[in-house]
Amino acid sequence: MQYHGVGRHHDQWPHVPTCGCEWDYEGQLYIDEVLLPHVRLFRGAVGDKFVFMDDNATCHRTHAVTDCLDSEGIQRLVWPARSPDLNPIENVWDALGRQVAGRNYPPTNKNTLIRAFTKEWDKLPQPLPDNVVQSMVRRVECCITLHGGHIPY
Repeated sequence: MQYHGVGRHHDQWPHVPTCGCEWDYEGQLYIDEVLLPHVRLFRGAVGDKFVFMDDNATCHRTHAVTDCLDSEGIQRLVWPARSPDLNPIENVWDALGRQVAGRNYPPTNKNTLIRAFTKEWDKLPQPLPDNVVQSMVRRVECCITLHGGHIPY
């Protein structure tokens, strides 16, 4: 596994995963707002060894998304559905959610939620995503040892 780093900037807020995105419309939004402007560029920067991982959400698996990835020459990682214990970003989302939930004044509407996530995202220590990615070999080995069962991460 080769890791090229996870970077962030306050005006490059990651797209929050959505649940139950079932319609082609949302698949097209995913193409227009994530794949083409971000994933395509990152793939270009990394080169031919780039492999893309998504979370198997329904809108990520539409024919339009598959066609888009194929036309861009983006290889998709074969990844089991519902495997958040093996998905590095889930650990970062968890840390971010805990920080927002622990604020003295919790968000009360969409705007305050966005501001809270943005402020807490900027506070996340860069070693957090780096360490999660670097732990993936151990996580996968543990999952294999447990025959696909829950791992203690």
